[in-house]
Amino acid sequence: MRPIIQISHLSKNYPNGLSALNNINLEINKGEIFALLGPNGAGKTTLISIICGITNASSGSILVGGYDTITQFRKARQQIGLVPQELTLSAFETVWHNVCFSCGLFGKKVDKDYIESLLKKLSLWEKKDSTLMSLSGGMKRRVLIAKALSHQPDILFLDEPTAGVDVELRRDMWEQVSKLKESGVTIILTTHYLEEAEEIADRVAIIDKGQITLVEETSTLMNNLGKKQIILHLCSPLAKIPDALKEFHLDLDHDQLIAHYDPKKNEFLIPKLIETLQTQNIPFYDISTKQSTLEEIFVNLVKL
Repeated sequence: MRPIIQISHLSKNYPNGLSALNNINLEINKGEIFALLGPNGAGKTTLISIICGITNASSGSILVGGYDTITQFRKARQQIGLVPQELTLSAFETVWHNVCFSCGLFGKKVDKDYIESLLKKLSLWEKKDSTLMSLSGGMKRRVLIAKALSHQPDILFLDEPTAGVDVELRRDMWEQVSKLKESGVTIILTTHYLEEAEEIADRVAIIDKGQITLVEETSTLMNNLGKKQIILHLCSPLAKIPDALKEFHLDLDHDQLIAHYDPKKNEFLIPKLIETLQTQNIPFYDISTKQSTLEEIFVNLVKL
């Protein structure tokens, strides 16, 4: 199956010498949730803006659904819905008018049944006659999603969609995103809440200083780069790690012994460690584990 977005040798340079993007090559598959992660100023929004036709690239090419974003701009752009970081809404117009107007911008006749269904899915139907200025920040975010989906695109870009949204609304929004994926929509998102990307994204790309440094399935990334800790909670604190335990390369934190554990390489570590503790008469009352988060992996990668 051909990817729904194909980016080849894409660069963006400014007259002042700033290189925002440098030779980006990336493919995004149809129907996946793809997380684009990177520190502030890494080039995330620039990349999205170029794909969506808001900003011009200096060089390279992009195909959206097989259509070139330059020579076949209209056909390419019709496949894309964009939820920007900023709230760009007509404050004095109603929810219904805002969403219908966006549909018209793409030259499509308003499908009232579809718009009604869309607003109901996003829990906006009861607010359809309310002006945007009367809504909360979270509800305005939902309206942005409705506007982006009004022309029934195959691809949805979410640029920091949960910024400034409370925890409950964030959870509800990601439920809506999951439903959109089930309906076949391809979703590309940026977020600073990396635990959300870890939970919802099929694949992750890390962009830093205008370059893609890694593209990987989320589960594979967690397995390959994630670290696991085994924490033994001791009945009594130790002053130092006994010589008999040196081979395990443990960390000591008062009454805890911490083993850094790779299940693929150290399959016999835990039984041997427990046996050694028993022979050394070092009792413990509990064992717990800790797995690296995507945020920890991300921080380590961008430091390289």
